[in-house]
Amino acid sequence: MTTDTYSSAISSPRGAPAGHALGEVVFRFACTAAATLLLAALAGVVVSLFIGGLPAFKQFGFGFLTSTTWNPVSEVYGAAGPIAGTLITAFLSLIIALPLALGVSVFLVEFCPVKLSRPIAVAVELLAGIPSIVYGMWGLFVLAPWFAKNVQLPIAMHATPGGWIDKFFAGTPNGANIFTASLILAIMILPYMAAVFRELFMTVPPQVREAAYGLGCTPFEVIKSVVIPYVRRGMIGVVMLGLGRALGETMAVTFIIGNAHGFPHSLFDSGSTIASTVANEFAEATSEMHSAALVALGFLLFVITFAVLAVARILLREEKI
Repeated sequence: MTTDTYSSAISSPRGAPAGHALGEVVFRFACTAAATLLLAALAGVVVSLFIGGLPAFKQFGFGFLTSTTWNPVSEVYGAAGPIAGTLITAFLSLIIALPLALGVSVFLVEFCPVKLSRPIAVAVELLAGIPSIVYGMWGLFVLAPWFAKNVQLPIAMHATPGGWIDKFFAGTPNGANIFTASLILAIMILPYMAAVFRELFMTVPPQVREAAYGLGCTPFEVIKSVVIPYVRRGMIGVVMLGLGRALGETMAVTFIIGNAHGFPHSLFDSGSTIASTVANEFAEATSEMHSAALVALGFLLFVITFAVLAVARILLREEKI
């Protein structure tokens, strides 16, 4: 039997009822239509964002990406400040959240008693479902005042004027800055990453762990040499998805980042992100160029997020090879 004949026999078996064949055709068409609709929606979003931001790209050219000037009064717009704020806060939050998420997941899988493991895991998953605006309000009314009083002011008082500490931690001591925004983002992506890491670690066969312990390995050696290599590809995906969420977060960052359009020069300096800039100004954008600049920021955010996911796919492909 040839391949074509075999395929025909599978797709339309002899003696199958007419309703069965019709159902298969409808099912295949529905699946194809769903995939096509998804791609069409994605293409529509990209094209609409690009067309909407085209006046800004034409007006300012490459300077739109390098300028830090954002002045709606004089109709001059530059996206360097929001782009830098987006990248800095996202990567800082990932640096903070990644080791904590690994620690939580390892504890739940390896050390936590069985009776406590499940309730704690449910609590972690519930934290991942808290709306971002709740995190933002907590950051504004609780974290920012505490951080300004107990961290920023002591550092500012004891730092040598003009020294590297003074320059690295310079900023208005109000708690609203790049670092606190990164802390909020880290708290937001931490439960999600910890929950998925836990599920990945639980996919490792128990006999593999037992064999490693039987050879005399310590828990750290089992995690480092057995568990992590076993789920490495999945971990890369989780990290990139967490980074993608941090890049696009809006309300929580808007509350606490300070919303200054300039390029941040220190860790405690106020800044802005692409999402926070759009959220703050889109309702007040009355001129065509202002609206175009905000839409262009949205297009840039899409490109950055797409680039992160593309890097993730490349890394996963290399791991597979």
